[in-house]
Amino acid sequence: MTQGSETQGHHGNHLFQTFFIAASCQRIALSTQNSINAKLYQRIALSTHSSLGTSKMMRALASCGRLFSECASVVLVVLGLLVSCVEVTWSQEAVAEHDLQPLPAAEKPVSQEQVELGRLLFFDGRLSGDATVSCATCHRPELAWCDGLPLAAGYPGSLNFRNTPSLLNVSRQKYAYWDGRLPISDLPTIVRDHISEAHFMQADGRLVIERLKQVPEYRKRFQQAYGAEPSYGRILGSVSAFVRTVRSADTPFDKYLRGQQDALTESAKRGLALFRGAGRCVECHHGALLTDGQFHNIGVPDNSVIFDEPLRHITFRRFFRTLGVPEYEHLRRDPGLYGVTKRAEDMGRFRTPTLREIGRTAPYMHNGSFKTLNEVVAFYNRGGGDSAGQDPRLQPLGLSDQQQADLVEFLTTLDSQPQAVQAPDLPEYGLTDLGTNE
Repeated sequence: MTQGSETQGHHGNHLFQTFFIAASCQRIALSTQNSINAKLYQRIALSTHSSLGTSKMMRALASCGRLFSECASVVLVVLGLLVSCVEVTWSQEAVAEHDLQPLPAAEKPVSQEQVELGRLLFFDGRLSGDATVSCATCHRPELAWCDGLPLAAGYPGSLNFRNTPSLLNVSRQKYAYWDGRLPISDLPTIVRDHISEAHFMQADGRLVIERLKQVPEYRKRFQQAYGAEPSYGRILGSVSAFVRTVRSADTPFDKYLRGQQDALTESAKRGLALFRGAGRCVECHHGALLTDGQFHNIGVPDNSVIFDEPLRHITFRRFFRTLGVPEYEHLRRDPGLYGVTKRAEDMGRFRTPTLREIGRTAPYMHNGSFKTLNEVVAFYNRGGGDSAGQDPRLQPLGLSDQQQADLVEFLTTLDSQPQAVQAPDLPEYGLTDLGTNE
């Protein structure tokens, strides 16, 4: 073989290998059920096609037959090495994209005076219609800032139909509520929604303002925080400032991510491997909050209490009527995101919750249908529920009892030690000097 033909042969061999990698990865991407792996192989294919170019791909096709017959064994060996190298490179990138991270440092408050004022208001029932319900009624610090109930209680004379989410780390999430109807970026509006919503606190903002003006301590604190008297916007801003400070302390998993290997037990480490691997949890639960911030239909079983208890059913129907949901009176299951968007594909989709503090925030799911983490893991191991429009990625996992126990063990490492939060002594009403309450 001449030097020119040898060079041409090597060049054609390289083209064939590269083309074959691209074609193989494209085929794998189209056939795989795993969304992360599909994305991985698709990107390898696109990258490899890009590196070839059209003219090179045509030359590769033309020389495929001759090269395969001459160099079949060499090509297969080299191909295996190349695919291994490329897969390692891209898989590292894919894992990083869905990786788990420690909780970032706390946000610096805009004003400590606003935070302290918001702390008082958070615990003050005078923000509600009958002056008995405060934010802390449903978001109790000693219960990881939720209420520990399957379904929330609601304003006196009503009962709610959804589970109360924790406020821990809420300022770092994308959306509020299970149906995501308000963005966390507008936290004052979310506070207003809680104060004014009929089955939350049912208060008229004008009444709340006048109440606070009759409390000398509040007038003083609003002056310190804003240089002005109480107003609705300043009330909402202060409560929001306080809520932004409600965050988790370091967890065993945070310490492990920062290099403390003994922060996790061997069982928890096995559970982490399952979380990232065979359990496929990381597909929707990743990042610092262990959530993708998106909405999914996983087939959560219905909670019949919602329709068995008249006060909950009344709240349910009133709420979806207010949202303008078609045929709300005939609903017999929570439509979730559909109630906000009115798009058929969103029926039964709910926000992916953060897994931080998951061991302290039972019961679970939007309707409190699972009492323990063991029940939740068993549910996913079965492939989720059985409802129309369910996410096709949910398939039986086939995890053994020990593997499920390891996964639960890992989930408990996402809990921080409870922090003692003392409810403040609330200021009293007082007489106002004539001419100072304008």
